[in-house]
Amino acid sequence: MTNNHIEQQTVNAIKMLAAEGVQAANSGHPGMPLGAAPMSYALWAKHLSFNPHNPAWHNRDRFVLSKGHIAILQYAALAEAGYFPKEELPKTKTLNSSLQGHPDLLKSADLGIEAGTGSLGQGLSIGAGMALALRMDKIDAKTYVILGDGELAEGQVWEAAMSAKRFQLGNLVAIIDKNGKQAQGKVSDRFNLHPIPEKWAAFGWNVIEIDGHSMEEILAALYTADESKDKPTVIIATTVKGKGYEPAEKHPAGMHNAPLTKEQYDNALAALSRGI
Repeated sequence: MTNNHIEQQTVNAIKMLAAEGVQAANSGHPGMPLGAAPMSYALWAKHLSFNPHNPAWHNRDRFVLSKGHIAILQYAALAEAGYFPKEELPKTKTLNSSLQGHPDLLKSADLGIEAGTGSLGQGLSIGAGMALALRMDKIDAKTYVILGDGELAEGQVWEAAMSAKRFQLGNLVAIIDKNGKQAQGKVSDRFNLHPIPEKWAAFGWNVIEIDGHSMEEILAALYTADESKDKPTVIIATTVKGKGYEPAEKHPAGMHNAPLTKEQYDNALAALSRGI
């Protein structure tokens, strides 16, 4: 069995865990975890420095999920990384569970959550603050932030982008999940942000554009970002919302924030399991 096949198996396993968590809660966002799972796998299985047995390890890399409404994807990756048993995932969004609908620092710090991100647009500011603190404390670690492309309409994102360049935060990496979709349809029809790469370059960032479903390109971009010392890096990853389940790919808005029907769910698991 090739490494590529093993990687795809694990990516599909993360997708299935996320889908199962949404179904168990009867609430959540099933489409985006399917598209962003390769990036999640690349970070937690291949790139980040962390210790699931010591979540507060001083020299760990920091990770902020700015698009907090896909918390189930982060939970699935953390479970795969050994922070907690996978059996906890079906308890997501239940009363007294540590796994809430959005990352909750107060409830989940010991499970690998670094920041509460209940609203879109705040994660990059949090990540910039973390990156600056790491540098002040002379800790050789990086901060990674995943944002959605629809989220870029939030003004606070660009305030953070300016600040990151001003403070020369070479230890900050933003990853944009550019699927072109948001809750009610196409991003370009609602708040057209194009050209996205040129905007980030104008704000003084290193810009890397990749296929967000290519593990080779994702890892190469992360390693390239490691080389930056005095400029923050943004990785613009083009993805397909709902990747791996054809109905979700064709009608992503309809599966933005709703559990699948039982038939859809069974079909989605069958489609994903074929790659395992």
